[in-house]
Amino acid sequence: MNENANQVHGLWKDWRLHVLVLLTVIITEAIGTFRIPLGPGVILLLPMLYALIIGLLLYFTPLVKEKQSKTAEPIIVLGVALLLAKIGVIIGPSLPDVIAAGPALLLQELGNLGTIFLALPVAIWLGMRREAIGMTHSIGREPNVGLIMDKYGISSPEGRGVMAMYIFGTVFGAVFLGLLSGLLATITPLSPLSFAMASGVGSGSMMAAASGSLIAAFPEMETQIIAFAGASNLLSLSTGLWVSIFIGLPLTEKLYTIMTRKRGEQ
Repeated sequence: MNENANQVHGLWKDWRLHVLVLLTVIITEAIGTFRIPLGPGVILLLPMLYALIIGLLLYFTPLVKEKQSKTAEPIIVLGVALLLAKIGVIIGPSLPDVIAAGPALLLQELGNLGTIFLALPVAIWLGMRREAIGMTHSIGREPNVGLIMDKYGISSPEGRGVMAMYIFGTVFGAVFLGLLSGLLATITPLSPLSFAMASGVGSGSMMAAASGSLIAAFPEMETQIIAFAGASNLLSLSTGLWVSIFIGLPLTEKLYTIMTRKRGEQ
């Protein structure tokens, strides 16, 4: 309790951290959104992307120390909380549209299993062993880290695999989804709302980056995009762990056994 109180006190007392954050926001907003045409599609570079890059670069300079980076952690929680509050307000008026898309939203969690079929063969081909199970059974957010730790232990190969994906997703996940969603939504004939549903992977920062790119590409659909992305993310948070327990992890184990057995026979 005292440690948390000291951390909060340090957050408000650290004027250098607040100045750096304010300057980063001013710079990124001044740069604005860049659109890079790519064939029939568009890659959208949003201020959030610049902020992530600037923040990462500042970490390797004397301006930001490790103590400051830890002190800043509560800001992420606060920011996500405000985002969820905004989403809750928007989902209300858009509830009929969300309900109308009920079957698609309920089945969207099965789409997250695509990680297994796409990434597991690649991981095995690259020579990874049981680390691949932890890396590919999900996108490796907090609930899935807990699942792997509980089942295999933190020092297990599976534990090292899921932690690698957790760290990678924390650093690059929002950037990747932000770039990918805007490009695919403008290059394919699929509805932007389908990509809004796909952006709800169970991570607030990833969902914000992906839906932000969609809103920049389709500003007239902002309310619908936020509502569908928020509802999808909520479903992923509430059902994603159960899907991993009963479907994702057993399926990954089975496929890993089959693929490594075949590879051994060759």
